[in-house]
Amino acid sequence: MRLVQFRARSGERKVGTPDKSGKVLIPLVRSTTVYDLAMQAIESDKSLAETVNGEAHGTAESYDDVIAEGRLLAPLDHPEPARFWITGTGLTHIGSAAARDKMHEIAHGSDADMTDSMKIFRMGLEGGKPADGQIGVQPEWFFKGVGTCVVPPEADLPMPAFALAGGEEAEIVGLYLIGPDGTPWRLGFALGNEFSDQVTEALNYLYLAHSKLRACSIGPELLLGDLPEDTKGAIRVIRDGQPIWEGEFLSGEHNMSHSVRNLEHYHFRYDMFRRPGDLHAYFFGAPLLSCANGVEARSGDCFEIDVPDFGRPLRNRMAATPGPSFTVRSL
Repeated sequence: MRLVQFRARSGERKVGTPDKSGKVLIPLVRSTTVYDLAMQAIESDKSLAETVNGEAHGTAESYDDVIAEGRLLAPLDHPEPARFWITGTGLTHIGSAAARDKMHEIAHGSDADMTDSMKIFRMGLEGGKPADGQIGVQPEWFFKGVGTCVVPPEADLPMPAFALAGGEEAEIVGLYLIGPDGTPWRLGFALGNEFSDQVTEALNYLYLAHSKLRACSIGPELLLGDLPEDTKGAIRVIRDGQPIWEGEFLSGEHNMSHSVRNLEHYHFRYDMFRRPGDLHAYFFGAPLLSCANGVEARSGDCFEIDVPDFGRPLRNRMAATPGPSFTVRSL
């Protein structure tokens, strides 16, 4: 089952499920947010899918119309956006270390010593998928922002004037709700464009934190249940209506150096990330980067992440924005 959040033409929020054809969305009559549905599921001790199936369904809407009219929303959000943690990990996929190492080589030359990126990737290969009941090696981790940095599918991804570049990072995102007793509940998975400044990151690995403080996008659909072991699709950079680059998207644990369980352990072991009522979007790492293949994205380019297991593609246009205007004042 997959869930979509969107707005009706009247402006009211809706949660819907795509039909088998994928051409229409069938809205729920009562619940208007996935957050509320998940809370109901926890309280009633049911799965999220059972909770959805237990609701009455309304009149179907054209999925294409919802997209064309800009009515799509991210598949999960919080009524208080500051309580939606956006974080992630990297170097978790078989192809990710090569892409990160290529960035380092471009910036520093091919004769540089083995990078920290390659070292931590090898640690993941050796110990990122522990046996049941055991804990594996610690992955990379970064903070990206809170719910205010998430833009809906089909919306613009702002590239700030101070950025040196902007590029897609196509990833799977785990989406979680912390229950009333502090238990993390995995709601499901979605496509995500983690969108980073890879040029800033390549200057010095200690700039990674700065390079990640950008907007991102998630969706359009929330896939309930388990992550497919081997999920495949395509990543495209489209300029003036034509693809200028396309790469194969390979994810799922078959293509990863860490298990989802291991990544989750190292995130939720911190008490601050188990605060009742909070949401978490946890990016699981990019298997492939267009920037590592010579692409320099421009304002106006469209990023498309198309993975059939997740329903409709995630599309966003990069848009240059003016620099911030502010003054730090003394009280």
